[in-house]
Amino acid sequence: MMKIVVLDGYTLNPGDLSWDALNELGDVTIYDRTPYADIAARCAGAAVVLTNKTPLDEATLNQLPDLKYIGVLATGFNIIDTAVCKQKGIVVSNVPGYGTGAVAQFVFALLLELCLHVQKHSDAVFDGKWTRSVDFSFWDYPLIELAGKTLGIIGFGTIGQKVADIATAFDMNIIATGRRQTDQSHRENFKWVSLDELLEQADAVSIHCPLTPETQGLINAANLRKMKPSAFLINTSRGPIVNDTDLAHALNNNIIAGAGIDVLSKEPPIDGNPLFSAKNCIITPHIAWAAKEARARLMDIVVSNLNAFIAGQPVNVVNK
Repeated sequence: MMKIVVLDGYTLNPGDLSWDALNELGDVTIYDRTPYADIAARCAGAAVVLTNKTPLDEATLNQLPDLKYIGVLATGFNIIDTAVCKQKGIVVSNVPGYGTGAVAQFVFALLLELCLHVQKHSDAVFDGKWTRSVDFSFWDYPLIELAGKTLGIIGFGTIGQKVADIATAFDMNIIATGRRQTDQSHRENFKWVSLDELLEQADAVSIHCPLTPETQGLINAANLRKMKPSAFLINTSRGPIVNDTDLAHALNNNIIAGAGIDVLSKEPPIDGNPLFSAKNCIITPHIAWAAKEARARLMDIVVSNLNAFIAGQPVNVVNK
């Protein structure tokens, strides 16, 4: 029976989903988490390894002669040495598209919090400020309406386009930049622009491009200075696309007005990350993808990917 090892299953399934469909495909061992030092030993003899963020580098892969397939429990696969896998004939599949709706929804959770400060106002009410108020209502922060504002989207793939759909429902104007300028003629409120134009014109910038050598550090001090002082930055993509130190400086010096960040350059964050002391900065723990419905889709696609590999017709292969 085929040996299948899941190295870090807890993030995908902390107990609210089922592994039953995977268990039907082989002899499955599921670890909640795996320290680097234990990876090779736990994978010994396995034909299939599933991993989310536990790395499989060249040194580890060289110790796994039985390995035939790696299933990434995510879309990003930078934790896998795909070149070595290709040399060794190991198929690597990822899971694209499972979290489009969840991530797009989360973008607006961050943006609306920056515009309306819902949690801070709720906290003020529970602290008794409304009870003590001489007026029928109060607000401690500016309240911003999205209608008529311009949303700049960096990376206009599936998620970026879904964000544009939601922004359109808020009566926002959309500008975007991406690797390919696809036909968006059905959008009356849309315009392709250069990155410089996007940063200069947008009232909010939302990042949806992949992490590549070209995009690493894309949002840096120079590009932040191109943004409006009233603008917000939203990042639900990959942390290293934004320079944390430069963003903290921009926030603390009123170069931009606020940021909603679901990803950081180092995760979990190290003590002393400059964004922890930045003004008007919301940080969430890389959870835009993690709605239960999205994780259920991810689980289904992981199993489907493995079934396709077993049938000799692998899909979503990232190291062809």
